[in-house]
Amino acid sequence: MYESYPSLKERIQSAYIDLFFLIILVYLIVSVLDNIENIPFGIRISLFISVIFYEPICMVFGCTLGNYIKGIRVRRNSDSSKRINIFQSIFRYIIKILFGWLSYLTINRNPKRRAIHDIAAETVMVVFLKE
Repeated sequence: MYESYPSLKERIQSAYIDLFFLIILVYLIVSVLDNIENIPFGIRISLFISVIFYEPICMVFGCTLGNYIKGIRVRRNSDSSKRINIFQSIFRYIIKILFGWLSYLTINRNPKRRAIHDIAAETVMVVFLKE
């Protein structure tokens, strides 16, 4: 069981690391696509979808790059030793996008520092303790 929850500052830092990573990734993808002719439409769509679903997919497999660097993970609220499933991850991501930065307003007002998207998806962010 985890007993430590990341602060708002740590979560925002993690989000900015991910944002910076995605900007670089999109720049690299666009640069490669501009230099190669006749790339099938399916490959272009696959690359676009992979950028959009970066966070939900990474959360299912453990963490995003920002989470990894900051040492935080998303887990199930009912059992913080278990990872979330793809449905929780996608639902959490949709709520996070819909509310934007407003989703973080609840972090300092509850004991587990859960954001609105965490509450809606039954998840919790925890500080990862290496065993």
